[in-house]
Amino acid sequence: MGIVSCLMIGIYIKHELSYDRFNQNAERTVRVTMDYNFGGETQKIAVTGTKIGPQFKREFPQVVDFVRTYKRTRVVSYNNQLFDEQNFFYAEPSFFKIFSFKLVRGDVANALSTDDKIVITESTAKKYFEQEDPIGKVLKVGDKNFMVSAIAADPPSNSQVQFDFIAPFNVLDAAKTEDWTSANYITYLLLRNKEDIQPLAKQITDYMKGVDKNELKTTGSQHLTFHLEPLTSVHLYSNLPDSFEPNGSITYIYILIVVAVLILVIAGVNYVNLSIAQSAGRGAEIGIRKVLGAAKQQLFKQFIGESLLVTAIAALLSVALSFVMLPFFNSLSGIQFQFGALFDPVVLLCLVTLAIIIGFLAGAYPALLLSNVKLAKILKSGFSFTSGQNVRRSLIIFQFIISIFLIISTVVILQQLSYIRNKDVGYNKSNVVVLPVDYKMVPQVDAFKKLVNGIPGVESVAAANNEPDDVKWGDAIQTKDGKSLTVNALPMDEDFIKTMQLKIVAGSDFNHTDVLQVDTTHQYKNFRYTFMLNESAAKALGWTPEQAIGKEISKNYPGRIKAVVKDFNFKSFHDPIGPLLIFLDHDQTGDIFVRINGNNTASVIPAIEKLWKDRVPYRPFEYKFLDEDYDALYRTEQRTAGVFTTFSLLAIVLACLGLFAVTAFAVMQRTKEIGIRKVLGATIANIILLISKDFLWLVIVATAIASPIAWFTSHKWLEDFAYRIAIHWWIFIAAGAASLIVAGVTVSVQALKAALANPVKSLRSE
Repeated sequence: MGIVSCLMIGIYIKHELSYDRFNQNAERTVRVTMDYNFGGETQKIAVTGTKIGPQFKREFPQVVDFVRTYKRTRVVSYNNQLFDEQNFFYAEPSFFKIFSFKLVRGDVANALSTDDKIVITESTAKKYFEQEDPIGKVLKVGDKNFMVSAIAADPPSNSQVQFDFIAPFNVLDAAKTEDWTSANYITYLLLRNKEDIQPLAKQITDYMKGVDKNELKTTGSQHLTFHLEPLTSVHLYSNLPDSFEPNGSITYIYILIVVAVLILVIAGVNYVNLSIAQSAGRGAEIGIRKVLGAAKQQLFKQFIGESLLVTAIAALLSVALSFVMLPFFNSLSGIQFQFGALFDPVVLLCLVTLAIIIGFLAGAYPALLLSNVKLAKILKSGFSFTSGQNVRRSLIIFQFIISIFLIISTVVILQQLSYIRNKDVGYNKSNVVVLPVDYKMVPQVDAFKKLVNGIPGVESVAAANNEPDDVKWGDAIQTKDGKSLTVNALPMDEDFIKTMQLKIVAGSDFNHTDVLQVDTTHQYKNFRYTFMLNESAAKALGWTPEQAIGKEISKNYPGRIKAVVKDFNFKSFHDPIGPLLIFLDHDQTGDIFVRINGNNTASVIPAIEKLWKDRVPYRPFEYKFLDEDYDALYRTEQRTAGVFTTFSLLAIVLACLGLFAVTAFAVMQRTKEIGIRKVLGATIANIILLISKDFLWLVIVATAIASPIAWFTSHKWLEDFAYRIAIHWWIFIAAGAASLIVAGVTVSVQALKAALANPVKSLRSE
C-alpha cells in the first residue's frame, strides 16, 4: 500500500508540474499581469487592457510576438440547436504560433486570418457535426456567423488554456482601440530568449513610470504597472484572480510529497520490524550456514537479495492494485487520469528506482543484524534480539509521529473547510438560483423578473453584473475633496440587496426613484448615480457609516451615497474584505438571481424553464445554485482534505500493523516469563497490562513530539487564509487519545492471546 500511495500521488504531482510545458515556446512565453493603485490598497490581477501587447512589442525588441485572449460564455447555434458554451475564446492569429495546440485539420496561417473564421476542437466538431465534415460549415455565435476554418486537437488536461472555440480577437469592439486600464483580457508575450524575462520586467517597470507621469497623470502613491509571469509558473505559483482556470498551489505539491514519503517510511519501518520478528525462526538456518563456512558478506547479500525480491514483488502488485484504485483516486483528485499514466516511462523509472531504494534501505538493518549474530550465541541460547529493543521502539515512535501528525493536520483542514461553509459571509447564499444573461437579453430582464416573481415558491428576483461571492470588477472613485480610492465594484438592480439579504448598517435601500436618476438619454445630460459602500470603503475614506450617507463621490459621473452595507465576503476567504462600491446599472446585468423558498424546487425550476423558453428562445436554459458556486471556490482545499483524510487513515492502519507485528514478536520472546507469572498467580488483566504498558507509552511520546510539528505546519497553512480558525488544544489531545485507543486495541489482541495461553504448555515448550 505504501508503494501504491506513492504511485498515485506521483502521477498527480507529475501532472501538476507538467502544466503548460507541452508548449514548444513555454520557456520564453510569459503572461502579463496588472498592478495598479488609484487610491487605497494596491490591486494585482491577471487581466490587462488592450494596449499592453501591441505597445510592448513596439517598445521592446525582446518581444517577438504577443497574443491577447478573452474568454466568455457564448450561445452557439447550428441546425436550430442551441448550446451555451463556457469555453469560448477570442484570440489573435498569433495564438497558434505562440502555443503548441495541434491543428488536425486546417493550417496555422489561415486558421484566424479573417474575421469570419473560427477554430473548434475535435470534441466540439463531433458534438455539432457528428460524422459530417466540419470544414466550411457555418456556426452562429450570438448574431454573427463564423465559418469553421480548422479543427484543433482537444487541449491537454495540463493546459491552463482550455478552449472549445477560438474566434478572431478583432471582432471584439475593444480590439478597435488600445487602452491601458480596461482590464478584461489576458495577454501573453513571446520573447526571444528565456533569459530576457527578468531584464524585460525591470524595463517595463521603468517604462510604466513614464507612462504614469506623462500619460495617465497619476499622483502620490497612484500607479499602473505590469509584471511578467513565466508561463510554466502560472499554474502553481500564481494566485491572481481572473485566471482562465483555478490555479493549483506549489504548497499542496510539497504537502503531497511529504505525505507520500511519510507513508512510504511507515511501510518501510513495518518491513524492518516484520523482518526482525520473523528472524527468530531462522536461527537454525543461520547457524547451519555459519557452521558450513558462510561469511558475513554472503549472509548479508542473501538477506538483502530477499529484501529486494520482496520489494520487487510488492512493486508489481502495486501496479496491479493501482489499476483498481485509479477510479477512486480520480474522484479524489478531480483529474481523470487514464490507465496509460501508470505506464509512463518516467513513472516506471521512478517505480523501479523506488523499489531498489526501498528494498536496500528497508533490508539493510535486518540483514546487518542477522549476518552479525555470533555462532556461539545461536548454539548456546538460541536466536533473540533483545539488544535491538531501543531501535524497534524508536521505529514505532517514528511511525506514530507520522500518523498523529497526519491526523492533526487532517482535523485542522476539515475544521477550516467547515468554518468556510458555515461562517456568515454577510449574505444568504442558500436557495438562490442563478441564471446567466447575455447582452441580447438585458433589455428584457425587468419584464422577465416580473414573470418569474409570479411563480409560486419564488420569494424575490434580482439582477447584477456577477455573483456576490467572486466580484471581479475593479474601479476607482473620487471624493469632492480630491481623494481617490481603488475599489471592487458591483453593478446591480434595485432588488439585489433585498434578494441577497445584505445588511444595511446606515441609510436605506435603492428604490425606483434612484433607478430613474440613472438616465442615459440626452447624451447622459441628466445622468446621476446612486451609490452604496461597504464598511471597508467608508472606513478607507475616513468616514463612519453614518457620516458617509449623503456624501457625493464620482465614478466618471457623480452620485451620492445612499447607504453603507455591512462588510461581506465578496471574494474567497484567502483575501481580506476590501473596499466595495455598489451602484445601480441595469445595462451591466450578467446574472439573474431567483430566491426560492426551498420547499418547491422541483416545481419552481421547470416553471422558470418554461418561461425562459417562451421569452428567451435564442438562448438555452442554464441554471446553477449560488451555494454550489461558493463551494467551488474552495475545490482545491476540499481535494486536499480528501487526500489527507484518506492517507491519514492509511498511515494509522500501517502503523498499527507494524505495532501488531512487534507486539507479536515481544510476546513470543516473553512466553516463558508470562507462563511463570501465571503459575505464580497473575491474572489475565495483569498480563495484558504488563505487555500493553511497554508499547502504549510509545504512543504518548509520539504525541508529544508530533503535536508541535503539526501545530507549526497547520499554522503556516492557515496563514494563507485571511479568515481562519484558531487551532485548539483539544485537537492534539483527541489525536493522541485516538491513536492510543487504536494502539491499545492492537496490542491487547496479542496480549490477550498470550494471557489465555496454557502456562504448562508454554513452560514445557521452553
